[in-house]
Amino acid sequence: MPSIESNQLLLAAAAAAEDKKAEEIRILALDPSESGLADYFLICNGTNDRQNLAISDEIELRLKREFGVYPNSVEGRRQSEWILMDYVDFIVHIFSPEKRAFYGLERLRKSATTLSVDEINADLRAQIAAVRKAPAKAAKKATAKKAAVKSAKSAKTPAKKAPLKKAAVKSAGSKAVKKSTTKKTPAKKKTAK
Repeated sequence: MPSIESNQLLLAAAAAAEDKKAEEIRILALDPSESGLADYFLICNGTNDRQNLAISDEIELRLKREFGVYPNSVEGRRQSEWILMDYVDFIVHIFSPEKRAFYGLERLRKSATTLSVDEINADLRAQIAAVRKAPAKAAKKATAKKAAVKSAKSAKTPAKKAPLKKAAVKSAGSKAVKKSTTKKTPAKKKTAK
C-alpha cells in the first residue's frame, strides 16, 4: 500500500497538471506483481510542446515548494513530445496528443486500475484517520496497563510496611558504619634487638 506522503505527492502533481490545463489526466494504479517500477502512473497530455513543458515545470515546482521533493530523473524535456518525470513511487508521463495515441500506455498496462482524484483523496483520508487512531489506542492501552500495575502493587504491599523497610535498611547501614569505624588495627610487632 502506498504511503500517505506518496499519495499526497501524486495528488499535488495531478493538481499542478490540471492548473496548467493538461488534458485527459489519468492515474493508473499499477499491479505490484507486474511492475516493480512504481505504484502509479500519472498520464496526461498538453495541446503542444510548450504546454507540455509548462506542465512539467509546474509539477516540479509545486512538489519542490510544498514537499521539498525533486524528481529522481526527467527525460524528454528537449523535444517535449513525451516528458517522463520519475518520482520513485509514481511516474509522470506528459505526452503530445499524437504520441499519447501512438504509444497507448493505458492499453499496455491492462492490469492497471484507473483511479480518480476523489478515490485517492478518500484513500488518503482513510490512511490519515488510521494513523491518528493507532497512537490513541496505544496510549489508552498504556494508561490502562499502568493503572493495572499500580493497583496490583498497592494490593500486594500495604503502605505501612514500606517505612519499616526503610528503617531496617537505615539501622543495618548504621551498624555497618560502626563496625568499619571501630575496627581494631593490628598491634605492631616488636623487633628483637
